[in-house]
Parts: sequence; structure tokens; C-alpha cells
Amino acid sequence: MRDSLQTKIIEVCDKKIEKKGETVGLSFYAFFKNRNDDPELLMEAATWWISTHRLDHFEKALKIKKLVQSEPAT
Repeated sequence: MRDSLQTKIIEVCDKKIEKKGETVGLSFYAFFKNRNDDPELLMEAATWWISTHRLDHFEKALKIKKLVQSEPAT
């Protein structure tokens, strides 16, 4: 996963956790605007979420943040 996507995911998770608490859930769509302005980045996130980790549609933000932080950046 590219470094910029890791940073974005961690930032979004931090904001969601701060706003709604440690049990807040989210999907990979939470990291993107409603308009799909970067389809390659969206597919990278979707592949990481669905194919690599086989996560459910909604997962706890804290779990996602920990997974991302444990991955090497590319």
C-alpha cells in the first residue's frame, strides 16, 4: 500500500475515533470523496480491504488503523 493511502486511512480513522469513540465502524469508502476522482487509489484500497485482508464491509476503525500501521509502505 502506498504511503499516501496509509496516511489518509490513519487520519480518517483518528478523526472517526475522536468523534464517535473506539467502537466506530467504517468501510473503505470512508477514505474517499463521494466523487470517484482517483479510481486507481480506490481500487488499491478495495484490494487491500477485500482481497488481502478479507474484511467485512464495515470494520472497526481501530482495527483498520492497527492493520495499516503494521504494513510496510511502498
